[in-house]
Amino acid sequence: MSNQVNAFAHPKFPNRSMSSPTTGLSTEASREQAQQHQQQAQQQAQQQAQQQASRSLPVNKEQVYSWIQELLHPDTREHALMELSKKREVLPELAPLLWHSFGTMAALLQEIVLVYPVIHPPTLTAQQSNRVCNALALLQCVASHPETRSSFLGAHIPLFLYPFLHTVSKSRPFEYLRLTSLGVVGALVKTDEQEVINFLLTTEIIPLCLRIMESGSELSKTVATFILQKILLDETGLSYICQTFERFSHVSMILEKMVKLLAKEPSTRLLKHVVRCYLRLSDNPRAREALRQCLPEQLKDATFLSALKDDGTTKKWLSQLLQNLGIESCTFSDPRLNSQQ
Repeated sequence: MSNQVNAFAHPKFPNRSMSSPTTGLSTEASREQAQQHQQQAQQQAQQQAQQQASRSLPVNKEQVYSWIQELLHPDTREHALMELSKKREVLPELAPLLWHSFGTMAALLQEIVLVYPVIHPPTLTAQQSNRVCNALALLQCVASHPETRSSFLGAHIPLFLYPFLHTVSKSRPFEYLRLTSLGVVGALVKTDEQEVINFLLTTEIIPLCLRIMESGSELSKTVATFILQKILLDETGLSYICQTFERFSHVSMILEKMVKLLAKEPSTRLLKHVVRCYLRLSDNPRAREALRQCLPEQLKDATFLSALKDDGTTKKWLSQLLQNLGIESCTFSDPRLNSQQ
């Protein structure tokens, strides 16, 4: 969210100290521009408040049925996608309704496929991104529900999202698209079900997550690392990644790059997931032996001392990691840190 806010940062105003016949006019224009930005910010805040309020209002089921019917018609689909995505959190039965209603899943998949031509070359617009992300939000709803999750996997629907995870454009529409697509996979792994891990290991989700962990935005990196963490926490997932040196070294290399970047640009939330991935890898005997040689120095010294001062959980994980590897660290001998454990 912070990246989105920065994208709307005010432009530099003209220097008031410059002596020019147009200085007064420039200053007045700048004030008007600042007022316009302020009004736009207020309007956005009002819209967000209205959207939040609409989510909490009682839902008319007949209206929900009507919106689902509207998904079948291209002319009314965009509005129905928007309304249903806003209401998904207050409609626990929405996922079964979407899955079992005639033609609905086909309509959602059509929204996904229609975007493929504008991702290569990258010409996706903000409006197109918003529309397909509303469809993805409904797919996430289906992926999260225990009644529809197994069928969702059986239909291999997550594979339709992978082309979005392959994109590399840094523009906001593409970042929003990748983040929402990751959210669908994140909703699947959050259930800690063996069926989900078994399915994902037959796909290319691990290299896709590693690519995003290396070059995505902070928020996308966080979700991608969370997905990898959940795969590692499963015994089958840990065995799969540690089965060959190539798989382990790829994961280890990306995690090391992330640690080095986090040392320059700290993010406690992202660091938590990175440390948890390392700790889980240390549970595997072969990976543990390799980590003794390649664990980043920043995790051994006091680099993250200040970043972790209020995060007892991550400090505990890091301490356990170093203990598993038989590494002594000056970080954990620091009295400031030990007093908070």
